[in-house]
Amino acid sequence: MSRDLGGPDRTPGLTGTAVSVAPGLLGSVLTSRIGSVTVSVRLVEVEAYEGEADPGSHAYRGRTARTEVMFAAAGHLYVYRHMGLHHCVNIVTGSPGRASAVLLRAGEVIEGEEIAFVRRRAAGVCRAAVDLARGPGRLTVALGLTGAHNGSRLGADADAPLQLHQPTAEDRSVPISTGARVGVNGPGGDPATYPWRFWITGDRHVSVFRPGRPAGRPGSGRSR
Repeated sequence: MSRDLGGPDRTPGLTGTAVSVAPGLLGSVLTSRIGSVTVSVRLVEVEAYEGEADPGSHAYRGRTARTEVMFAAAGHLYVYRHMGLHHCVNIVTGSPGRASAVLLRAGEVIEGEEIAFVRRRAAGVCRAAVDLARGPGRLTVALGLTGAHNGSRLGADADAPLQLHQPTAEDRSVPISTGARVGVNGPGGDPATYPWRFWITGDRHVSVFRPGRPAGRPGSGRSR
């Protein structure tokens, strides 16, 4: 897939720090149109990652071939493979040259449920609709996104293959909880310093929390 890493934010409200943008993404609907197939997911859980200022971020040590997209304009997708097992998708939020992105952790499939089931079952076991996009890898599979979508842009046009519809004022009134990011090791997993996971309180589609290793333990370090 061709990539255009420049230009302005095509989806108003995404330009800013990941921490400021992330809570506002809750209740948003991300839609993928791949071929003639449409799947839409309502976002219920996200995590903020602040690039070179964040020891939990892939971009903590600066720009690399892997993290190039994180330094692009807001509205791009950063899609990476986690531990060789599955892909995860992030929405870039920073201005060009400053890495900042929000990981999409979990959502509710509200359109294209049958297609989402087919995709999820092809990738593994999925018995219930509540689990279709309950976790970052599952969400990415349900939407049909792969590493080929790394660097693609969210569009504003009705026929754009990837669209983000942000919540109404009523949707934004839902209670939001915050806490430690899932599985982040070392300093970036400190809940007091980085309470940068945001979720809709009480929503059953939110993923299961898994803490990272404390700093100093064998294997500790950045998990994304």
